[in-house]
Parts: sequence; structure tokens; C-alpha cells
Amino acid sequence: MERVNSLVSKKPVVIFSLSSCCMSHTVKSLFYDLGVNVDVHELDEEDQGKEMEGALANLIGRNPPVPVVFIGGRLIGSTDRVMSLHLGGNLVKLLKDAGALWL
Repeated sequence: MERVNSLVSKKPVVIFSLSSCCMSHTVKSLFYDLGVNVDVHELDEEDQGKEMEGALANLIGRNPPVPVVFIGGRLIGSTDRVMSLHLGGNLVKLLKDAGALWL
């Protein structure tokens, strides 16, 4: 969990993903379409990916946990939570508050 916390504290938006996961692709595409510079960590390509995946599974309460999104150092959750925030009009505000969007 220490590695996850370290990565999350360095960038406004951090996504933990698996390169082959369609839901991860959907969430990453949403942020890219919004113009957000996302720090993406593909767990299947990271040296400590299995350990981070286990820590995230414990945090989220499901396995596999991906995608897992953090905004402003705060856990937002997975696809359902991100899409709910987006459809409710609250995602952009969170991104602006975290310094991930300027407009």
C-alpha cells in the first residue's frame, strides 16, 4: 500500500489499470477526452503490480479491483463511481479542485 500511496500523492489524477481491461480503457478514455493529464499505472506491466493489485483489492473490496481512480489524492473508486460523478455533473468540479483541469 505504501507504493500506491506514494504514486497517488504525486499527481492530481492517478488511475491503476490493467492493459487488457475494457473498463479501464473506458475510464482512461473519458479522462483523456476531458483533457486531463492522467498518471496511469498498468498493474500488469509494473514490477510491483501484483502487490499493488492486492493492496487495491483490499481497499476497494473486490478482485480484480481495476480500474481504481484517485483524484486529488482521494480515492474515487472504479468505473461505476467515475461514471456516476460524470453523469451527475460533479466530475469536472472534482478535477478542477484537484488542479487537473484549468478551464
